[in-house]
Amino acid sequence: MPDLLLELRSEEIPARMQRRAAEDLKKLVTDALVERGFLYEGAKAFATPRRLALHIAGLPARGEAVREERRGPRVGAPEAAVQGFLKSAGLSSLDQATTVTDPKKGEFYLAVIERPGRETLDVLAEILPGIIKSFPWPKSMRWGAASAQPGSLRWVRPLQSIVATFGPETETPEVVPFSVDGITAGTVTSGHRFLAPEPFEVRRFDDYVQALERADVILDADRRKDIILHDARDLAFARGLDLVEDEGLLEEVAGLVERPVVLMGSFEERFLEIPAEAIRATIRANQKCFVLRQSGSEELAPAFLLVSNLVASDGGAAITAGNERVVRARLSDAKFFWETDKATKLEDRLPKLDTIVFHEKLGTQGERVARIAALAKEIAPLVGANPALAERAARLAKADLVTEMVGEFPELQGLMGRKYAALQGEPESVAAAIEEHYKPVGPSDRVPTDPVSIAVALADKLDTLAGFWSIDEKPTGSKDPFALRRAALGVIRAVIERSLRLPLASLLKGRFAGGGDERTADLLAFFADRLKVYLRDQGARHDLIDAVFALPGQDDLLLVVRRVEALGAFLSTDDGRNLLAGYKRAANILRIEEKKDGRAYDETPDAALAASGDPEERVLAEALAAARHEASAAVTAEDFAGAMRALSRLRAPVDAFFEKVTVNADDPALRKNRLLLLNALRAATREVADFSRIEG
Repeated sequence: MPDLLLELRSEEIPARMQRRAAEDLKKLVTDALVERGFLYEGAKAFATPRRLALHIAGLPARGEAVREERRGPRVGAPEAAVQGFLKSAGLSSLDQATTVTDPKKGEFYLAVIERPGRETLDVLAEILPGIIKSFPWPKSMRWGAASAQPGSLRWVRPLQSIVATFGPETETPEVVPFSVDGITAGTVTSGHRFLAPEPFEVRRFDDYVQALERADVILDADRRKDIILHDARDLAFARGLDLVEDEGLLEEVAGLVERPVVLMGSFEERFLEIPAEAIRATIRANQKCFVLRQSGSEELAPAFLLVSNLVASDGGAAITAGNERVVRARLSDAKFFWETDKATKLEDRLPKLDTIVFHEKLGTQGERVARIAALAKEIAPLVGANPALAERAARLAKADLVTEMVGEFPELQGLMGRKYAALQGEPESVAAAIEEHYKPVGPSDRVPTDPVSIAVALADKLDTLAGFWSIDEKPTGSKDPFALRRAALGVIRAVIERSLRLPLASLLKGRFAGGGDERTADLLAFFADRLKVYLRDQGARHDLIDAVFALPGQDDLLLVVRRVEALGAFLSTDDGRNLLAGYKRAANILRIEEKKDGRAYDETPDAALAASGDPEERVLAEALAAARHEASAAVTAEDFAGAMRALSRLRAPVDAFFEKVTVNADDPALRKNRLLLLNALRAATREVADFSRIEG
């Protein structure tokens, strides 16, 4: 079956955009084909620094003919309805429609629409120009004389050529006939910008890949990554060193070269006095180079690996020398920053935080630090931390933001603060908290273990959440500019993974100047939503979380999780499932009867009246009283499994009651008391959760 080869060659495609652009191209083209009834066997997109390419295999040469029956209005319908039917069906008059009789609805018009199959080549020529013109680049530009014209092509960088061919392997493919802003699709492309700039012709995808290889272009980004990684490992090993692997840098570098060549450079050992993280940040950020370690050690080596886009005639000596000059200059700057920063204590930097605005409505960084320090001191006893150390760590936690090193490399914030704190003799837990209070940054990041770090991390995140809640800057939809969802998830993970008992309501309420109750409740609801996401990822049911959070005073996230776990285990048993069914039956009866009677049956049942009724009625009344008392005591003791066991004993009495007892008895007093028994069942279950929120 025929294949499509499409290449869009441009001046440059930034590395950060390449993966997404390749996937967008594949999706846009394949979706447009499928929408028109053209199915295919497989599709793969590729990207290099200068080209996007797409190969779609197994397309039909021609689309299938389509026969569609479209039902119209009834015979005798208003003229407007008839004309609308004719227009939608593509008919010029009712003579082209047929009349069909429906035994129930009478006669109506029917149009039989037949469309012949279209040539795939024509369909491609129809859809590709629009896709190219409206391609969703994050940033794009116009160029040349045509840029002054309205509607001229926008592309990430100037588009230079288009290759578009279609046909079977056994025949010479045809060029897809279209053009975009004066660029006509053809069969000519070119290779590496410097090594093989001469144009050459391609027809099929396999030929295209091989021709690019001969022209020093490796099309597949994953193959470029593999070449870089293996060559880097081999070169490091040959010099008795280990590569410090960096997946993010590897992905970026693979997007900067079409023909990767790995080279090794070096720098003076005196620069190893700089913290390793700063060396790595300097070399990585400025030169996109990999750092190396001494073999079998964590100690950095005075060497680095760079990835060139050239096979140089001198073996890369000039390229390496040029990179070494830049690396030395950057490391000299970093060494100056390091030496300068060490001369000033972190505490002496704090006044400068008073001059930096954190948020126009939330004050300066200095004011924020004061809030975090007070909150960390308050949280410390709850997490087993020394309050004085927690307060000290919080006061110093943001001081490195005004150091030279962090000013140059913001990604080192926290880490450099820890190093400066250790140098000036701060306790180890204080130094560790300065680095770790940002954690966890993401779902794969670890949660701090040191109690002082935990106290400061929680204080930092809770202050952020309460602050932005107080000024009504909450996440909306997919927008979360202040990373508040991440902050809430960080609190949740710390509480659960470190088994912390944290009274969120009381901690948060004091952070709001006015409307504390309402804002606290709203923020707790946000925590509940984030907890649902977290627990759902762990396999828990969202309705069980709702059922627990529906009870008043549920601000202890650890107890919420334990209660949800116990509830889930209970509902997975026959006793749990049957009790839930009995609860729902009772709740439905109560809802109907309370609405009919215009009153709530929320009083205590008359035990004597229940004892004088049917035996099942008496047994249920006794079981409810015992179960509620036992479940309440178990919940108070935080024995949620015990509370579920207490409720499980209600299964048999509830089943027997519904089987043998008529709730709506003729005797009004008996009927009322039986409805009160059903309410007692509802009240008993609310000792552990709001069963009305549970699905099933």
